Amino acid sequence: MPDSFRSAASIALLAAATAICPPLAAQGPGNEPRTPDPYAGTVYDGDWLAVGVGAALNPSYDGSDDYVISPLPLVQGNLGGVAIAPRPAGIALDFIPDGDSGVNVVLGVAARLNRNRVVRIADEVVSAYGKLDTAIEIGPTLGLSFPRVLNPYDSVTVGADVLWDVAGAHKGMTIAPSITYFTPVSKGAAISFSLSARRVDDDYAAYYYSVPVAPASVPPAQRLPVFDATGGFDKWGAMLLAGVDFDGDLTNGGLAGFLLGGYSRMLGDASDTPFTSVRGSASQWLIGAGIGYTF
Repeated sequence: MPDSFRSAASIALLAAATAICPPLAAQGPGNEPRTPDPYAGTVYDGDWLAVGVGAALNPSYDGSDDYVISPLPLVQGNLGGVAIAPRPAGIALDFIPDGDSGVNVVLGVAARLNRNRVVRIADEVVSAYGKLDTAIEIGPTLGLSFPRVLNPYDSVTVGADVLWDVAGAHKGMTIAPSITYFTPVSKGAAISFSLSARRVDDDYAAYYYSVPVAPASVPPAQRLPVFDATGGFDKWGAMLLAGVDFDGDLTNGGLAGFLLGGYSRMLGDASDTPFTSVRGSASQWLIGAGIGYTF
């Protein structure tokens, strides 16, 4: 899928399934904590793993106004004290175990595939300008999580992924900060709302947003103006996630489903490039749904 909604650690599409898990484990009958350890006696006590799959309707490339359906695989969990969090087309590992109370530190590594304008370019003119190579982006992920902000079971997480392309595609760097608010709404359901942005360097912007001289295969009437893009903030976004456990209890694992909706806005040269301003749209929408199993 394109990179339009990849900017934040917890707003990432696949994180929809993760938002329905650990914080609710503290909730027992009568809305009282079960034990001093909020995870004791739940599926999240010790090692656990969630796997699943979903689908999303999203733009065919960053800045496109054509929409395609993309798969959303899911892997998330905690094994040997290392937290595993999903990224669209990627994964993140947090090496700092969370405490039962107080501010938690997120520090680890994230990696993902960036296949923007690699496949499934719905616009024939943009496609005629050539497909790009797959980027493999790797770098640190870091942040802070603040539990019990408005109620005993909610949290606010701020963080960022700082990634470099190691495959030689765009050869650039991105910084993607985000802020996410999570809260359970019952023992069997939870919601999460996130805001994010992304800043890209000149190499990234030139690779994805610059427009070269039109290939001979593009009819003269459809040729786009030459455009030289430079770095800066290329988007901001918002996403709302909702998760529901199928047996009404998120703390015992098993099957759960999620729904998500998101909006992002291309900024700067990512908005001004003819790939967006002539052939696409700066407004980017997404809807999706999926199912997962936790054990």
